[in-house]
Amino acid sequence: MSRVLYIKANSKPEGTSRTFQISDAFVEAYKKHHPDDEVVVLDLYKMGIHFLEEKDLEYHNPAPGVGKDHPILKYAYQFLEADKYIFAEPLWNLGIPAILKAYIDYICVSSITFQYTAEGPVGLCKGKKAINITTRGGDYSSDIAKEFELGDKYLRTIIAFLGVTDFTTIAADQLDVIGVDVEKKVAEDIEKAVKIAETF
Repeated sequence: MSRVLYIKANSKPEGTSRTFQISDAFVEAYKKHHPDDEVVVLDLYKMGIHFLEEKDLEYHNPAPGVGKDHPILKYAYQFLEADKYIFAEPLWNLGIPAILKAYIDYICVSSITFQYTAEGPVGLCKGKKAINITTRGGDYSSDIAKEFELGDKYLRTIIAFLGVTDFTTIAADQLDVIGVDVEKKVAEDIEKAVKIAETF
């Protein structure tokens, strides 16, 4: 049995979020094909994730004995103990939503999800896999446009820093382009997501 974290970062509710239309379809298909796995939903907006403050930073080098239920460290331990990760977020201003970056600041903790060595930092989350389901208003598929896309690129990089290199992306592009059949586009990406969920 695998433990899966479904990390949602969109302020829009499920009924209106195109991101969640695709990611929820992925999760439902995943549950169908992996009925014994545990899927834990982390809706970051509903959880009220806040930015780390000065008093919180001391726990990024936790002292021995600080438990897994600590309000700052519990997310890093939860991330470490999971086997798979499903991220769902829109591209906002060429990057990820700030609340997702705040969550990443919680899970990147030295000695829990990565460690410093004489050769440099080493991720401690090896052997796990992740998928990022993202929606974007424009077309970021061309070589020039790819340079401006810093959402999926950042997420792929920081998760690899933690040791997770098996990383898949489902990107729904052109959702705000005039003339594009958005409903058809989303339906196509849902179909793609459902197919990938079978073997994720």
